[in-house]
Amino acid sequence: MTYDFDIPVDRRGTWSVQWDGVDRRFGAAGLLPFTISDMDFACPPPVLVALQERVAHGVFGYTDWQNEEFRSAVRDWYRVRHATEIDTGRLVYAPSVLNQLSQLLRMWTEPGDAVVVHTPVYDGFRKAVGGLGRELRGVPLDDPAALEAALARDDSRVLLLCSPHNPTGRVWTEAELAGFAALAERCGVAVISDEIHADFVHDGHRHLPWTRFGRGRWALITSGTKSFNFPALTGSYGVVGEAADHAEFVRRMETGEGLGSPAVLSLVAHIAAYREGGEWLDEVRAYVAGNLSLVADRLNSAFLALSWEPPQAGYLAWIDLRPLGVDDAALQRELVEGERVAIMPGSVYGAPGFVRLNVGCARSKAEAGVGALTRALGRLT
Repeated sequence: MTYDFDIPVDRRGTWSVQWDGVDRRFGAAGLLPFTISDMDFACPPPVLVALQERVAHGVFGYTDWQNEEFRSAVRDWYRVRHATEIDTGRLVYAPSVLNQLSQLLRMWTEPGDAVVVHTPVYDGFRKAVGGLGRELRGVPLDDPAALEAALARDDSRVLLLCSPHNPTGRVWTEAELAGFAALAERCGVAVISDEIHADFVHDGHRHLPWTRFGRGRWALITSGTKSFNFPALTGSYGVVGEAADHAEFVRRMETGEGLGSPAVLSLVAHIAAYREGGEWLDEVRAYVAGNLSLVADRLNSAFLALSWEPPQAGYLAWIDLRPLGVDDAALQRELVEGERVAIMPGSVYGAPGFVRLNVGCARSKAEAGVGALTRALGRLT
């Protein structure tokens, strides 16, 4: 490999939510964290070089995101990585994917309307939807009948997809996505597809952008910040299907939100990542796949009842512990007090009996995490 991901980067004292903010969520300081979904790896070298060059310029005035360098970087990335043509005339820009989601929900729903999601559900969705006074209507991941029934209800206005799915790492098939599109059209429901994990799909699986399936009212919302690990720079972009909705989104961002000018370093990072970061992304994805295989080997060797398989996308190990019959609260006490690690409980995503272990990190840390989880489970079974 060209890049060495085995060397840990010390993130303590950098205002990191994962490392320095762990005590606020888990009630104890100094824990080894496997929590919020960012990685411990430094950004791709081409991104760092581009940022350094832009900082050296020294002027950070108001910036236009609707420039050809950014548009063409997005267009070419989708063309090469996803064999998909993007209409850059339908691009929008916002500080974050959740910011885009909130804006679209204000456009397409009213307080009290329902937004349908697959469960377990990313907790950011719950906060965004509930915070706007809309109802989050969950349906199980593998229950098409429940999805159809939920979308057919009179107050359902939006199908909110997570593609690939967080927290499970599920990659939707072409048949599934086409089915969602047909069902949404039949029920008169808009579709918002959050595809921030799209570029971290593992071998043997393929992500298909919603632009291939969208009918009527729809939007794809995404960002390079997740796969290339620069979320603190902010910045996201999307594709809005209908011309009138696209114009309305841009108008709202530039007027009501006052967000016409993006963070220039985010634009620089996106362009550099999409133009020169592909090799780094391929290597970090392969490295993380090794971490996930390590987790599977350790867990399944210790607990034959689990038969855990790595996710199809991402660096978050979503682990079903229900076969072991372990109490969630007892497990968290063992992890925090006994092992001094922070691992997200499944209850955060509406799924008691699961945990979500972030292994976007050096192998030594991944080994420490799965080792701690295995020991804690061993004491409780």
